Amino acid sequence: MKLVTVPVGPLATNCHLVIPEASGSLYVIDPGADAPRILRAIGAIGPFGSARILLTHAHVDHISAAGAVAAALGIDRVTLSPGDLPLYRSPENAIMPLLPACGDLPETEAPESCADFTAIPLPGHSPGGTGYLFTEAGKGVLFPGDTLFAGSVGRTDLWGGDFDTLAESIRKRLFTLPPETAVHPGHGESTTIGGEIAGNPYLN
Repeated sequence: MKLVTVPVGPLATNCHLVIPEASGSLYVIDPGADAPRILRAIGAIGPFGSARILLTHAHVDHISAAGAVAAALGIDRVTLSPGDLPLYRSPENAIMPLLPACGDLPETEAPESCADFTAIPLPGHSPGGTGYLFTEAGKGVLFPGDTLFAGSVGRTDLWGGDFDTLAESIRKRLFTLPPETAVHPGHGESTTIGGEIAGNPYLN
């Protein structure tokens, strides 16, 4: 698997570029800002087949470049849980003056598991939070968005957030994964499921 992480925008949102070896498809996870930088990284990552954009949730710092990246790659729809559609389309979904609301967003399609990944519902940080679990050579590689961080969890004081729901998502759907599963969050450094089970202060 090829994996390139590009921190973008004023909040250093991790945009992950994933190309599984089996399919050769490109997955752009959370293109949150800086479309030209993301596209340069895509150009440098090497050849790929089809391309998709996967959104872990709809906060503005995770979607702002979705329109420009989709247009450049010829993508008509991005993958997003219906639970986050009100936020995705809301003119209030902005962090002013850093990130205004988006006006060029593509249409969406609901997450569905496929040969390359399993879509995992992760409500709590937002109602439609979704993780994407790729498996290659028997090892899991998880992209949980802002649900789980290295040593922390996503905030729940924003629209649709709820801490009890977030904690349940993590404990029942993430902490049941093999401990060696790599975790590449929406912000900050990578970790593992086992490391967070052992040492995440918000869940122990």
